[in-house]
Amino acid sequence: MKNWHFKDIELDTVPGISLHRTYDSLLLNKKAKETIVAIIDSEIDLTHTALKNHIWINKGEILNNGIDDDNNGYIDDVNGWNFLGNSDGENNKYINFESSRILREYKMLFKDKDTFNLTNQEKLQLKEFKRIQKSHDKLYLSYYEGKKTNDYYDSIFPYMQKEMKKIFKGNEFTDKDLDSLIKTGDHSYNQKDIELYIKFFKYKVEYHQIKTAKDHSDNIINILLNENYDDRKTQGDDQFDLNDLSYGSILGTTEDVLQHGTKMAGIVSQINDEIKLMSLAVSAYGDEHDKDIALAIRYAVDNGAQVINMSFYKEYSLRKEWVLEAIKYAEDENVLVVSIAGNDGLNLNEVDKFPNDRLTDGSEVADNFMLVGASNYKVDKFIKLDYSSYGSIDVDIFAPGTDIHTTLPKNKYTEDSNGTSSAGAITSGVAALIRSYYPDLTASQVKHILMDSGIEYTLEVSTPTEEDPDKTTPFNQLSKSGKVLNAYNALIMAERISKGKR
Repeated sequence: MKNWHFKDIELDTVPGISLHRTYDSLLLNKKAKETIVAIIDSEIDLTHTALKNHIWINKGEILNNGIDDDNNGYIDDVNGWNFLGNSDGENNKYINFESSRILREYKMLFKDKDTFNLTNQEKLQLKEFKRIQKSHDKLYLSYYEGKKTNDYYDSIFPYMQKEMKKIFKGNEFTDKDLDSLIKTGDHSYNQKDIELYIKFFKYKVEYHQIKTAKDHSDNIINILLNENYDDRKTQGDDQFDLNDLSYGSILGTTEDVLQHGTKMAGIVSQINDEIKLMSLAVSAYGDEHDKDIALAIRYAVDNGAQVINMSFYKEYSLRKEWVLEAIKYAEDENVLVVSIAGNDGLNLNEVDKFPNDRLTDGSEVADNFMLVGASNYKVDKFIKLDYSSYGSIDVDIFAPGTDIHTTLPKNKYTEDSNGTSSAGAITSGVAALIRSYYPDLTASQVKHILMDSGIEYTLEVSTPTEEDPDKTTPFNQLSKSGKVLNAYNALIMAERISKGKR
């Protein structure tokens, strides 16, 4: 059901955001103002035919003249900035998990200390270090199993391919020919090996696909999970100094563009023709670095973004204070920040995920930050998508998050963008829609309009736990608002509040 998320629960019996209804009945003959949405993610494909007219242009900068024309600290930043690269065109595709960075720092901290003679603060740090180490080791083992599988595939495929050519004397062979080898047993090969090769052959798997999977799993072990790997060597900056801006590169220079940023850009831009997209690349395979996140937020604010979309999350944060300060800076400058609950199916009342704006005492650092969960296209016990995390403390609202039509790099498209990332991008798009038609409203007002105007569902939904796999919870208890995003109601409320201010 293409673009189901634009449908209306009353008119179509589909729990979408009522976007078609909004345009058909509320926005006719109304003029929209250009609104800038910063996509803090992987790099956007700036040349995609569906996106190129939506790309933000920094009018204070002249491309490729090697000069910081607008004196903002970034040279030739015409459409945004890539925080993952350097001026030589090198770019990080794989970076550390945050746990690797934390373990590296903690090990340096305790390297020369007598663990039997620590201060109370140091004892707490050591306890946290051991907790993260345990979680990291568990993650390593799970990924190492995948690496062993891919290593096996990589070794067996070319060998079996060569051997089959010997058996069939270089002639073409079919899957029936291969099946006959199993039936007759007339060969000296391991049964498991030949069955695997037959499966590859039937599904038309090619060696380059196997090699790509092997290289990916190698990089997860050797980079993402390797606490001894310095994932800032490409940038060459001082990762401990937030004021060191001398790193990164212009956009559009990387040959292998990751898909996620382009997918989010497509989802956001579909909401309104007046949306302009600012590309700020911080995401690769691994966890986003807090320095990059904080600087990207500040860049977005300083260059005119009214909404910031951050469709990523991680379990730990090494420099959370930098990100919180940036979120507060965005609030001071009237910019809304939208992030996501994550795809681990967790109750965030019980665990931490980042980014969020919650302080250790439970209070929030600002009132311009939203966390979004993902909803489904059916109004039943699975309206909360099973993988979506939730929580009445941190999650503000739900939005459609499955089978979303959007863009892919190199002028391609997909019908199945799934996850809280998509839900967050849809929410950012509707926030931009409100700010486009009602620019007098503050970021805080837009946040609460989105929360208060959603559609509330009270049905019991599946929220299984290890102790109770059949557990259910009323949907309206899974977030602060208890609601699913609705653009139609939001625009009505925005109109009323905007008029009340005049």
